[in-house]
Amino acid sequence: MILPTIAFYLFAIVTVACGFMVIAARNPVHSVLFLILAFFNSAGLFVLMGAEFLAMILVIVYVGAVAVLFMFVVMMLDINFVEMRQGFLQYLPVGLLVGVVLLIEILMVVGAWIIAPETAGTVAAPAPPPGVRENTAALGDLVYTRYIYLFQAAGMILLVAMIGAIVLTLRSRPGVKRQKISAQISRSRADSVEVRKIRPGQGI
Repeated sequence: MILPTIAFYLFAIVTVACGFMVIAARNPVHSVLFLILAFFNSAGLFVLMGAEFLAMILVIVYVGAVAVLFMFVVMMLDINFVEMRQGFLQYLPVGLLVGVVLLIEILMVVGAWIIAPETAGTVAAPAPPPGVRENTAALGDLVYTRYIYLFQAAGMILLVAMIGAIVLTLRSRPGVKRQKISAQISRSRADSVEVRKIRPGQGI
């Protein structure tokens, strides 16, 4: 019993520390690496809970795809961080407001569990007895029935983030040639093909 407890505290401490370093690291590449480490430790927590499917999804999908996408986006943007820090103070009030709202929400959730511990049982779905239902089937029932709207909202947020990353990378840069599909479609045969009559031995 003591070994799972030690593993839980180890994974939890490393996950919280990596989450802090994601927002505290000066280099964005280091932030992505800390994020990957946080994903691995979160997968370890899922394994301790008996949710092996979620652990594998976290490693395969997020570490293998999303974190790599973050890395490529950071490298493609080539952001001038010195220039960004110059306008940091004008966004500070909005950031503080968002931080205060998130802190209040966290305190409300923790306070509700402390004041009324029985509320946790009403929110959580009853777990099926072991051996009766597989983990993946039970998770699918919850995601696509009880939490379908939250699941769709998360998908929309990821879609907006993906579109935003594409828009940020499509900047007009001098000296870079881009494909213009409308100009290619509107070209006629006379503009594209020139027929010349070459006599033998004359060359082009």
